[in-house]
Amino acid sequence: MKFVDLGRQYQRYKEKIDPAIQEVINGSQFILGKTVEELETALAAYVGTDYAVGVGSGTDGLLLALMAMHLKPGEEVITTPFTFIATAEVIALLKARPVFVDIDPKNFDIDLDRLQDTLATRQKAGAKVRAILPVSLYGQCADMDEINEIAAEAGLVVIEDACQSFGARYKGRMSCGLSDIGITSFFPSKPLGAYGDGGMVFTDSPETAERIRCLRVHGQKARYRHEEIGINGRLDAIQAAVVLAKFAYFEEELRARQEVACHYTELIGRIIPEIQPPMTMPERTNVYAQYTVRIPGGLRDQVASFLKREGIPTAIHYPVPIHMQPAFKDLGLGAGSFPEAEKAAGEVLSLPMHAFITSEEQEIVVNALSRAIKET
Repeated sequence: MKFVDLGRQYQRYKEKIDPAIQEVINGSQFILGKTVEELETALAAYVGTDYAVGVGSGTDGLLLALMAMHLKPGEEVITTPFTFIATAEVIALLKARPVFVDIDPKNFDIDLDRLQDTLATRQKAGAKVRAILPVSLYGQCADMDEINEIAAEAGLVVIEDACQSFGARYKGRMSCGLSDIGITSFFPSKPLGAYGDGGMVFTDSPETAERIRCLRVHGQKARYRHEEIGINGRLDAIQAAVVLAKFAYFEEELRARQEVACHYTELIGRIIPEIQPPMTMPERTNVYAQYTVRIPGGLRDQVASFLKREGIPTAIHYPVPIHMQPAFKDLGLGAGSFPEAEKAAGEVLSLPMHAFITSEEQEIVVNALSRAIKET
């Protein structure tokens, strides 16, 4: 059993993927070009934004978004400590300061009351807060309307880290199109994944889109004329071709992922009621980038080891909150700084999840999980 079975997916879609890759090879336009532009147009229309800009990865997208808003050293961006390190890493790379807000345990994203308190505290201290960077974790959107309202009152930019939530809906609108800028990732295991790194930035602002297009090619507006310092953050055409081919099946695959998640939830509720399955919040859909349960009582690591012995792969998203990572030790935020994030880091466990896992395989996973709980 595989955690994410990309081989099964490829076999299902190979008749569309193989010719798409071959067409890029035949045309020999490997960086940016027509295929990337076609993907940008298709995904902008799907999300409902005026612009989409293909970039080298989700991390590149986050970095470019912050560069596009002219984030300066010493300025602050509010975000969550419970996510992949890239979210905070890009802030630090620009010599700005990530300001963490503890999570709501129901959806694992920024707690709104704590967000307001933290923003008020930082402003009272004279800090230059420039943006809020919420993460739509595990496949469903954060509380974007409330976050946008808080940001608007304070004159802040909102950047949605939607690297796990492309395709999710929030009050009838699409993730990536809910704020000033949205970013997604095409890492292979994502719901819409490439066969390598890739990402996309979404915005309705022509100025932001144009600036990101410039910054992704070393700050270049005309050949060998560099207006400012940028990065090499371009999307490869072969990766764009793979994503475009898979996109033809995307809505069908999302429905399959949701059916898989519903079956997991039904099995867990019937067999292991003490385990907490993921909760989809009102007026939202979930694309289940991960199917992540909470295992209380300090049993998570023993359960994961048991499942590994049974041949069942799992993952922990994420075992160490960002504020406790050695790379961020200079912030001086130790254990106890964000108790909900720290508690979640000790309890979350992601189970095998993809559109092509069978009901029988899910039953094997849940039955093994039940035995693990009983024996640990």
